Amino acid sequence: MPLQQVPAFEDNIVWLLRDAAGGSLVVDPGQASPVLDALAGAPPPHAILLTHHHNDHIGGVPELLRNWPGVPVIAPRDERIGFATRRVGDGDLAEAGPWRFTVIDIPGHTRSHIAFHGYDLDGTGLLFCGDTLFSLGCGRMFEGTPAQMHASLQRLAALPAETRVCCGHEYTLANAAFAIAVDPANGALRKRADTVRELRAAGRSSLPSMLEDERGCNPFLRCYDPAVHAAAETHAGHPLASPPEVFATLRRWKDGFRG
Repeated sequence: MPLQQVPAFEDNIVWLLRDAAGGSLVVDPGQASPVLDALAGAPPPHAILLTHHHNDHIGGVPELLRNWPGVPVIAPRDERIGFATRRVGDGDLAEAGPWRFTVIDIPGHTRSHIAFHGYDLDGTGLLFCGDTLFSLGCGRMFEGTPAQMHASLQRLAALPAETRVCCGHEYTLANAAFAIAVDPANGALRKRADTVRELRAAGRSSLPSMLEDERGCNPFLRCYDPAVHAAAETHAGHPLASPPEVFATLRRWKDGFRG
């Protein structure tokens, strides 16, 4: 069954998977009502997966559990998610219905952020990465360090190229403007930006993206690239000794970017 996006709030995305029997898997339901509407008439989900504790990713869970008592909630090892029924960390398997995902610890956005990597029933590779990796961008660091966030992004970048990146927000258009400011000669990036503009102008989502495209276009995954490194050094005004330093500079640059 096709991967489904459920819009929530202004730009959040709740992800749904469905099986042939009508069962489902719900990822990061910050808001309950859109999920209940999407699954009206269906049986309760096999499970709810949570990537991190921020309310716009977990706030809908209590209402969903009132409607579906007993549905498992698989979450990071974080006491701030009080309704978790199973807490998972790096290397654990999250199994629900016919799906199986490997848990990856990716601290940086929050200290306990995790991702779920696995495959849909048709063999499509899927990565549910919350607010760590965005298409053409990455999340802000609220609790982690630049070195942690850079390492987390490199772990995700090492997954199979054909993996679909299912992030938590539709930020791609704004991210594209910053990415081009960093890497203006990147033809693949400019092509991706043109595609995103067309999709958004037509009211369509830019997500999920392909990890292969992110590797070639997302500056936060390419801190080792000479062009990205040079742009970061120019912005910083001094030499940068390592990819983590390049990442830290890019993240500070993006935080103040108004392009």
